Amino acid sequence: MGPKILVARRVFPEIVARLQQHFEVDHNEGDEVLGARLAERLQGCAGVFITGSERIDQALLDACPQLKAVCAMTVGFNNVDVAACTARGVRVSNAPDVLTETTADFGFALMMAAARRLAESEHYLRRGEWTRWSIDMFAGSDIHGATLGILGMGRIGQAIARRGHLGFGMPVIYHNRSRLAPEVEASLGARWVDKDSLLCEADHLVLVLPYSPEAHHIIGARELSLMKPSATLTNIARGGIVDDAALAEALAKKTIAAAGLDVYEGEPKLNPALLEVPNIVLTPHIASASIPTRRAMANLAVDNLIAAFTGGRMPTLLNP
Repeated sequence: MGPKILVARRVFPEIVARLQQHFEVDHNEGDEVLGARLAERLQGCAGVFITGSERIDQALLDACPQLKAVCAMTVGFNNVDVAACTARGVRVSNAPDVLTETTADFGFALMMAAARRLAESEHYLRRGEWTRWSIDMFAGSDIHGATLGILGMGRIGQAIARRGHLGFGMPVIYHNRSRLAPEVEASLGARWVDKDSLLCEADHLVLVLPYSPEAHHIIGARELSLMKPSATLTNIARGGIVDDAALAEALAKKTIAAAGLDVYEGEPKLNPALLEVPNIVLTPHIASASIPTRRAMANLAVDNLIAAFTGGRMPTLLNP
């Protein structure tokens, strides 16, 4: 029997079976968020398979000196203090690439749903209020030919740009800390602009940048005021990038036309003001939630765990 590991949330049975070929596995089948009990559950464990629900910080590392590997099945890792792990010799990995296309699909769908007022119109129909037609009934904004703005132009941002440019004939503008290579820009029909120009020019703005302290509330009241009254905002990045209270106010005042959110500050809690505005589409952080993609994410975390304890090269090691 190999070293003991903890699988911190419920995962597919075949993932557990694969891990059991190499490790003594403690699987949190009850799927409760362990929170303050995580350190207790990790006693005796050399590795942990985590999601975005678990906080790996200095205090936890102090309580679990035997921990040697932290492997996340998510692409984001702002719940892990990588520097503290590095100082303790704990290897950390995430799961990039495997969720790029699925997340881009969802982001584009969320943007379209906000622009075409799908949530508003469905609620209207379900309430039994549809009794007649009118020329402007739930008239939204077009996607085809509209200007697509992307804040953050990594793998997912580029995948969204490709969908807009090739599939919908959208001019693409973007802002990123570093510009793409000219040939990549050309393939995506994309043009780099400064942040304020992005806000002013985009018909549909999609946020796909990683969370960092510098990115906290990078979209707030000032930024929303720069956007077109007809514009939409879609956030599939991380909670905290948008000031949710400012967004709710902007939607209520029609500063912008609509929004689509998959991530929130303090999730799974969310600002109640977001529930009071009709011109928003809300989903519970499910952008990567297709069965094939979630299996691929989990398998990549398993690949990293196996490599960490068999002398192999961890495929997506964050702190070599």
